[in-house]
Amino acid sequence: MSAVSLENLIPLTYLEFLDLESGGSMTSGMGAFLAGLRATFNNPLTRTLLRKASKRVTCEIGGRTVTERVSFFAMAEYAGEKVSCPSAILTKSFIKFTISTIAKLFKVKEEEVKAALSDPAVRRGLALVLEGLALYGVSVPQKFPAPFLVVWNFTNMCNLRCKHCYQRADKPLPNELTLEEKLNVVEQLDRAGVAAVALSGGEPTIHPHFWRVVKELSDRFIYVAVATNGWLLADKRMAEKAKRAGVRYVEVSVDSADPKKHDEFRGIPGSWKRAVKALKNAAELGMNAAMATTVTRLNVDEVDDILDLAEEIGIKRVVFFNFVPTGRGKEIIDLDLSPEEREEFLKKIALEMKRRNLEIVSTAPQFGRVCLQAGLGIVAPTHMYVGKPEELDMDKVISALAEFVGGCGAGRIYAALEPEGTVTPCVFLPVPMGNVREKDFREIWETSELFQKLRDRNNLWGFCRTCPYREICGGCRARAYGYFNDPLAPDPGCIYNKKYYEQLKSKALVATSGR
Repeated sequence: MSAVSLENLIPLTYLEFLDLESGGSMTSGMGAFLAGLRATFNNPLTRTLLRKASKRVTCEIGGRTVTERVSFFAMAEYAGEKVSCPSAILTKSFIKFTISTIAKLFKVKEEEVKAALSDPAVRRGLALVLEGLALYGVSVPQKFPAPFLVVWNFTNMCNLRCKHCYQRADKPLPNELTLEEKLNVVEQLDRAGVAAVALSGGEPTIHPHFWRVVKELSDRFIYVAVATNGWLLADKRMAEKAKRAGVRYVEVSVDSADPKKHDEFRGIPGSWKRAVKALKNAAELGMNAAMATTVTRLNVDEVDDILDLAEEIGIKRVVFFNFVPTGRGKEIIDLDLSPEEREEFLKKIALEMKRRNLEIVSTAPQFGRVCLQAGLGIVAPTHMYVGKPEELDMDKVISALAEFVGGCGAGRIYAALEPEGTVTPCVFLPVPMGNVREKDFREIWETSELFQKLRDRNNLWGFCRTCPYREICGGCRARAYGYFNDPLAPDPGCIYNKKYYEQLKSKALVATSGR
């Protein structure tokens, strides 16, 4: 199945802080935006205070004793919650100043900020942002001390046989993490400051440890998402149980509006019907839900039908996944789009985003560049967020936010965790960075060589290194690895990298003809 995308799982990035349900606008472009941030957050005194606010302490909040960063408790008090924490009291004024400064930069009303900060997951995310500013100052793209999102391939067990599965999921691996080890991983992610965890697979919902781990994550204020084929959640009782356990976002894979095509691609009859029912259940229960579609030559002509289906179901979000030649995907590489086909597809969904009352995103980092060039008033600075013109003053914020957040998030704002504990930059990029059985997650995040390289786009080669849009795109690092065995290589799916695509085609490593 597909992994959970970064798309707007939680309102935790600078972009969601900007949006806060009603939208905002800035007063200038990239230069003034970064100048304002740097003047505030590159100041040595400010960064010293932010470092103090990033220390973990144990305090009482709402009658519970919990351990979080000082800034977390200060934000809770700022939002109006009852907090008993001397450390938070000492830093409350500074945190209020910091939040107010960011709000002014983004033209967000204070009452909207307080409403957003009433959500503990938002506080965790913003605490991570503040710690990143404390440690690294303002950078382009921004660096963070831990990923916003970890996609945890919870198990290799799966009840479907999808043709493109990056995990080659089937049976559980013999060395998967035990329940005790999984709970230790939750502790590691919590200490690191990870804001959201998306449970993927395999099929996470059929594993016996799923419910316990969801509850443990939720109890620690970590935003819990699940990427699923929908089989279990087609039972509304199970969907209700997931919501009660703490699942806040459900992403269900649907690869065609045609049930027969979907079932053939997924390998099991009846899978389309259950996927659609799972989405309907999530929508009826008021859960954040999205349809996830991996785009290939089999379904690229179905965009309208897929979006119509989403509207019929009643969900508000559709995520189009880039095809990546990894796992079983290597066996169907001929189904990948050419650069021209991908370009037309991205233009198409940008237009549909303008036309429909849907949030439509793509994990192709080129989508940000396509939206910018199209001049439609849609911003997609990373494949975790899109904004519409009525929500943002586009002329003033597009270039600023796009470069600040920075396209492909692998190893920068996102990481993956394998069933046996191996950490990788992305579920589609199976390069081991370390194992949580042997080393703490945050240490792996901070010290692994490839993670360091992915955070500096000067390390890329080919046109991706010199591209004028590299800060809002950077190319898909997983596709670079899938085609060149080098995560720093060009992404051959981009129209600007057509010469690399042609080289691969001459070696019969990509499709040699159109549809």
